[in-house]
Amino acid sequence: MTLSVDQVTLRDRPLLVCDVDDVVLQFTTPLSDFLESLGHRLLQRSYRLHGNVVSADDETPLEGALVSQLLERFFAEQHQWQTPFSDATKALAELSKAMDLVFLTAMPPAHAELRRQLLDAHQLHYPLISTEDAKGPIVAKLHANRPLPVVFIDDMVHNLHSVGDHLPESLLIYLPPDVEIHRHAPPHLPHVKRAGSWKHAQALIVEHLRQQEGQKA
Repeated sequence: MTLSVDQVTLRDRPLLVCDVDDVVLQFTTPLSDFLESLGHRLLQRSYRLHGNVVSADDETPLEGALVSQLLERFFAEQHQWQTPFSDATKALAELSKAMDLVFLTAMPPAHAELRRQLLDAHQLHYPLISTEDAKGPIVAKLHANRPLPVVFIDDMVHNLHSVGDHLPESLLIYLPPDVEIHRHAPPHLPHVKRAGSWKHAQALIVEHLRQQEGQKA
């Protein structure tokens, strides 16, 4: 089941909050495949979906309302299209030995239970919060001023900046997938760390925890 912030129980350990789409589960590539199966195409020419979903016949952009309907259908059929990135599952399992993990996914709540089932099918049983609200206040409420390290991973810069505004002491990791559309993303602020892979992100987290532990000694 999906949870609210108040329903998540944390232990006396560091916290890792992680986005799902295009961070743990592939999103852009399967979405493109889904659209092509229906006679459409995703042109990855700017950092947006609306305006870039076109007819495969003549590249006429689809109306915004139709694009929204297609996204709703994609989420309803996510189990047919989305799979984890190859290195995500192992990295999360290793990090979970020392940290509490929580997924924070930005998606329509109507499809959140399907997301929970999809994650469970891939042995990703960590607590899941689904929201369309700003992520900064949610992560801050979840962390609740505990004297422990907190890490946030996302593929969207505005989410990282939101969490940084509310938890300036957190480690913020920008983990975009290797797809064309993300090459058009806005730049991140200097305090955000960019990771090129889950292995890289894991190394950044392990080093951050080591430094935090050293400061306590």
